[in-house]
Amino acid sequence: MAGLSEPAIVVIGSGAAGGTMAGVLTARGLPVVLLEAGRRIEPAEFQQEDLKAFGQLSWLDPRVATGSWSAAMLAPDRPAWVVKAVGGSTNHWNGLAYRPQPHELTARTTYGPISGASLVDWPITLADLAPWYAQAEARLGVTGTSGIAPHPPSAHYKLLWNGAQKLGYSRISNAGLAINSADRDGRPACRQMGFCNQGCGISAKWSTLASDIPRAEATGLLDLRTEATAIRIEHDADGKVAAVIYADAKGAQHRQAAHTVVLACNAIETARLLLLSDSNRHPTGLANGSGQVGRNYMRHIAALTYAVMPDRVNMHRGIVTPGTVFDEARHDPARGFSGGYLMEAAGMSPVSLALLLDPAGWGPDYAGFLERYDHLAGMLMNGEELPVASNRITLDDNVKDRLGLPVARVHVDEHPQTKAMLAHFSDRSAALYRAVGATDVRHGRPVSATHNMGTARMGTDPATSVVDASLRSHEVPGLYIADGSVFPTSTSVNPTLTIVALALRLASQIGQASQRSG
Repeated sequence: MAGLSEPAIVVIGSGAAGGTMAGVLTARGLPVVLLEAGRRIEPAEFQQEDLKAFGQLSWLDPRVATGSWSAAMLAPDRPAWVVKAVGGSTNHWNGLAYRPQPHELTARTTYGPISGASLVDWPITLADLAPWYAQAEARLGVTGTSGIAPHPPSAHYKLLWNGAQKLGYSRISNAGLAINSADRDGRPACRQMGFCNQGCGISAKWSTLASDIPRAEATGLLDLRTEATAIRIEHDADGKVAAVIYADAKGAQHRQAAHTVVLACNAIETARLLLLSDSNRHPTGLANGSGQVGRNYMRHIAALTYAVMPDRVNMHRGIVTPGTVFDEARHDPARGFSGGYLMEAAGMSPVSLALLLDPAGWGPDYAGFLERYDHLAGMLMNGEELPVASNRITLDDNVKDRLGLPVARVHVDEHPQTKAMLAHFSDRSAALYRAVGATDVRHGRPVSATHNMGTARMGTDPATSVVDASLRSHEVPGLYIADGSVFPTSTSVNPTLTIVALALRLASQIGQASQRSG
């Protein structure tokens, strides 16, 4: 095992959290070792054909899905769809950058006790995070903030707006996108060419690959190591973080000494790495004295509604997700569930529709539906999933990765309220499209999860949480967690903006502490 350099700040994962951490810390004059399990794919290399893009970007290492959710039955080795490449899943997102609502950070207080759910309040408030959200919005170039103009409304968005208005909805917006509406920050304006969630070839959409990592490299202080898979975090005799063991592309192991380790691997791999890092001091996994590592795994509740409209929509023209209806994101238990959901207009290619929208039987009927592609309009549901302690990440006893290590087992049994929320969305989304003339409305659900959250929740009590409000491990000095695994609840909004805001806050704290100690 090769030994490398003196103790360093080591960040594991280069996506929204890790890439942001590297950018801020190096800008403060602090050297950073950034470990990324994937390779570097430059924007000009991105594939726009769905299946090619999936093979190019996706985390294809084996995992195991168990439980009663659809992935366990239909995609048992692909429970989640995330990216394995420099920039992480900021290469494969739709740019939706929304702040949560106040009640979503006080779910236990607002919703009250719910049988089967492990609800808690966040240990920080929206007021605490407000300055960091503002910094994140400026950093990402979020439209409708910092004086940044929204994009021109597409026909797809106008249809959503008209239908929402007919249902009495009023919270409808085409702002809140981390996609340039004009040249900004060294990146060009969006060309409105359609599908780019597979990776933006011109970098109009923010990603750490296009923004934070190049800036960090320009300082000369970033040591980016690609195809470097972290397999263990070590601590010293006093319990303080000491090193990260990682394997290179050929499987050779290396040891990087560390005085600070920031985990930013996505909620599945962050939990797995902590569980793999057991020791005599931490027999059930590093930082897992509470038994909470891996527990309370959440995704957003996702569903699809697509409809044939009387006139051409051409949803492939313009931004993939051109706007959102926020009215159903309120907390109104009279609907039969707690929390709420977003209705996000979403263009989808014919191949993706064929794969993701339940065809209710292949044949002439479904082929005819897809044949009217230029008349289709569609939306995604992004709903708050309640945390459940038994929904969790564990190490699989049978399946191993290429290094011989146990892979992540992702177990999910959906809370009963999920079914009620899905039914409500199905009804309201169909009503919206029928209000503007839809003649054929169909529904479906993605199988694999996105927006992985909750497996190392933050809290004030070390007995019930993994990190504190500053994202520091309760048990291991020098260990921090910066990705969506720290979310105590999922909220109804897409998580990237909150992840970046938390990472900015953490990077500032680490930077200030390093300068004081230096």
